[in-house]
Amino acid sequence: MGISVLSLVKGRGKALEYMILGLLRSTRIPDELVIVLINEPEREVMKTPFPIRQIVLHTEMELPLAAARNLAARHATGSLLVFLDVDCIPAADLIDQYDTHQKESFLINGEVRYLPKGATELPDFMDHLETLSEPDPVRSEMDQLPHELFWSLNFACSAADYQKIGGFDEAYTGYGAEDTDFAFKARTVNIGMLKIPAMAYHQHHDSYSPPLNHLKDIINNARVFHLKWSTWPMEGWLYMFSDMGLLQFDSNTLHYLREPTVTEIQQALKS
Repeated sequence: MGISVLSLVKGRGKALEYMILGLLRSTRIPDELVIVLINEPEREVMKTPFPIRQIVLHTEMELPLAAARNLAARHATGSLLVFLDVDCIPAADLIDQYDTHQKESFLINGEVRYLPKGATELPDFMDHLETLSEPDPVRSEMDQLPHELFWSLNFACSAADYQKIGGFDEAYTGYGAEDTDFAFKARTVNIGMLKIPAMAYHQHHDSYSPPLNHLKDIINNARVFHLKWSTWPMEGWLYMFSDMGLLQFDSNTLHYLREPTVTEIQQALKS
């Protein structure tokens, strides 16, 4: 029994600190926090009433998300696994919500609101996360989610269901599509989708739109996904890359043409 919170860390030291502070403010604290550190040593972390277990993943890959999540799950002891992105600060009742709504044969999807740049530098910002943040523009208005919109930023499932699904497919070797593949695998073994009001507040960080910094990972993982499921994931990004002349893409083909220029990458950066 018990609830394990699982998170992946590569850099993001301050974000991790705020995530832990959020867990400390929980109405129901977790039974453990399992952190997988990607190519970096164990961190000094604050003392907490729950154990924090750190596992170092040594890899040549930049972001081995599927492998890192599976490693975290293997080290977790709880019967309920709560996956929380390191950039997410949990609402006070997030763990309580997952505890109350835990249900076999479902991926339990929490919600996400986005904090603006500079929010975490404001005094007492932890007391004003709701008013400072904006809702997810896609998922917030939906009562339930299809498997196609599953996102591992904030979700839970039983350890037994995680094993039944088979974890994340480690054929996905970087950023992109491993989430959707996990949900598609869940659907094949009759595991549904359940959306609950378990809120997490995503801390702002620089990002790329479209994510040109992950271009090759996205192309490689899209090909893995298409070979497996006969449909393309991340079509919005793939069409954007195609419009930029970076690749040739349609319903049947995906051909890499060129790398983005420095100027194109700089223009995609959203700080």
